[in-house]
Amino acid sequence: MELDKQQRRDLKAQAHHLKPVILIGQKGLHDALREELELALDHHELLKIKIAADRENADTIVEQLLAQTGSTLIQRIGGTATIYRKRPE
Repeated sequence: MELDKQQRRDLKAQAHHLKPVILIGQKGLHDALREELELALDHHELLKIKIAADRENADTIVEQLLAQTGSTLIQRIGGTATIYRKRPE
């Protein structure tokens, strides 16, 4: 899903006050975490995710979760990523 600049700006503003809903540890993405992430995206659409890994591993984790969930990266600051996926109808 491709977002234009205004949509991204609006989503960043909405996400500013959010707390991370999902915490990803050193084990990375495992099945139970993926299921929880799917449920959270279906319910909230816009999520902050805290990634407790070094920068290189965090980049890989973010790429994997975007590909596996079909979500869009809104912004990433350090170990916190904000992602968006439109709620299914």
